[in-house]
Amino acid sequence: MKKAIFFDLGNTLIQYFERSEFPEILKKSIDEVYNYISSAGKPELKYDIIWQRVKDEDHESKDYSVRKLEDRLSYIFALYNPSDDLLMSLCRCFMKPIFDKSQIYDDTLPVLSEIKLRGYKIEIVSNTAWGSPSELWNNELIRYGLDKYVDKAIFCRDVGWRKPDRRIFEFALENINSSVDECIFIGDDPRWDIAGPKAIGMDTLLIDRKGVFQDIEQKINNLYEIIDILNM
Repeated sequence: MKKAIFFDLGNTLIQYFERSEFPEILKKSIDEVYNYISSAGKPELKYDIIWQRVKDEDHESKDYSVRKLEDRLSYIFALYNPSDDLLMSLCRCFMKPIFDKSQIYDDTLPVLSEIKLRGYKIEIVSNTAWGSPSELWNNELIRYGLDKYVDKAIFCRDVGWRKPDRRIFEFALENINSSVDECIFIGDDPRWDIAGPKAIGMDTLLIDRKGVFQDIEQKINNLYEIIDILNM
């Protein structure tokens, strides 16, 4: 019997960006940081060198360990011993274009509310863009009202490992005090949200809002279909 439902966040509960849109968003994010640093004094590096460093940093670790946004920005902008306050400010600048673009799906809050009323535990397990701090994403949950329904929110920065690494899912299970057979994972990306949970024996559902994954059987087209499944 299922007792907990795990959700991915981006493009599952809240729409952020498609992968094809990220290069444009990345440029806006870097420009936001550049402008912030420029307002406080001239950046150490020329813009073309900065952008070459951006290209150097635009990848994730092959072993799925988290590469922190603060470290990436420190390298890109040649920051030496920056304060924690400065780094957090730069992280907020970087994330501004991503958060400005976001919008919650119409089915998110009604479905989370219904699931909560039925007594299920709800946990979010999500990667973050460029290893951005969990604090910023927890603020997103509050901004959109998800915090009223979510028992736990686990981001890759909390664990040090990105999905699909098994350690982030094992950490999530421990935090909600549930066994793998009591949980189901729902997300939009087969690589992170299906392969990862299945590797530890967790049931999964792919949410395929645009109908692009024809070869996956266990999937839903919207969150309302979760309620139908729970009624079975």
